[in-house]
Amino acid sequence: MAKEKPKKNLVFKNKKAFHDYFILDTYEAGVQLKGSEVKAIREGRVNLKDSFVRIIKGELFLLNMHISHLSTAHTTFRPDERRDRKLLMHKKEIAKLFEKVTKDGITIVPLKLYFNSKNLVKVQIATAQGKKLYDKREDLKAKTMQRETQQALKNYK
Repeated sequence: MAKEKPKKNLVFKNKKAFHDYFILDTYEAGVQLKGSEVKAIREGRVNLKDSFVRIIKGELFLLNMHISHLSTAHTTFRPDERRDRKLLMHKKEIAKLFEKVTKDGITIVPLKLYFNSKNLVKVQIATAQGKKLYDKREDLKAKTMQRETQQALKNYK
């Protein structure tokens, strides 16, 4: 019997979201995909950088997420790379999100795109509040201080 290779858990993070927003609450949602988009995600052809979530007519949509085409996919069926993708959540959760988003300065951003234990594509979304420029500067200062102390401790040994 041949050994099975351990499946690697592919996770694509939206680092810009952590830089630009204070993360308040996180949620998990399924993503409605077409055709060869799942294979493209497995190959790492995903970009979450400028993507965001909107509630339209009581449904969640992930806008501006880029999934590149596969060269092995059939040429006649190629979905738009930046098309709106529907997110799958319960109506009660969507209603709670809508309630939070109607407050000033609160938005919904995707944080991660990954495959769960059942091998389904999931996206972790979060309610977030925008950071001011001075907040971003303070975060950068804290990160550099943390990095310098770690480096000093490493060199001390």
